[in-house]
Amino acid sequence: MRWLTLYARSRQVPASVAVIVLSALTVGFLAPGGGAGPGDLRLPALALAAGATAASAGLGGQDPALDRTAALRWVYRRAVHVLLIGAVAGAALLSAQALGEHMAPVAFLARDSAGLAGLVAAATAVWGARNAWILPTGWLAFALFAPAATSVPLQVGTWMLLPPGTTAATWTAVALALVGTAAYAVAGPRR
Repeated sequence: MRWLTLYARSRQVPASVAVIVLSALTVGFLAPGGGAGPGDLRLPALALAAGATAASAGLGGQDPALDRTAALRWVYRRAVHVLLIGAVAGAALLSAQALGEHMAPVAFLARDSAGLAGLVAAATAVWGARNAWILPTGWLAFALFAPAATSVPLQVGTWMLLPPGTTAATWTAVALALVGTAAYAVAGPRR
């Protein structure tokens, strides 16, 4: 159990969890007075993106060379780390909903948290942990300002804000989760 404690501390897990919980509570506090109705998914998507980007800082260690030469099998640990990012971000927002106003369905939270976790994992594998926030933040900004999703390419581009049950959004999130997790698990963070 000691290795798990050391791993969590070296990957800044306590700070990441604090930011995830804080963003979920902030969105839970803002939702009732913000004028957003129960069908408005912008605030929950923003909270999930904030949680995933905060946790992406821990996807890279202090010494990439040490991670690559360790006797541990990092592939499984990296994959579990990405899956836990999505699970914790979704669970924090679900808990905030239980305390306050209902903002988003569980299917939406599961889809977006999995897709965003895969997105930060892919960005970490390509650009490193320091720049992993760029891809989910940029994609969310596009989704917020894009026109109505009437075509499949626009549905893929705005998958974070579409209601659950939208086929293109679900498949986009699944593809991002699978590809991002696999890329990060195999390649690790870029130096």
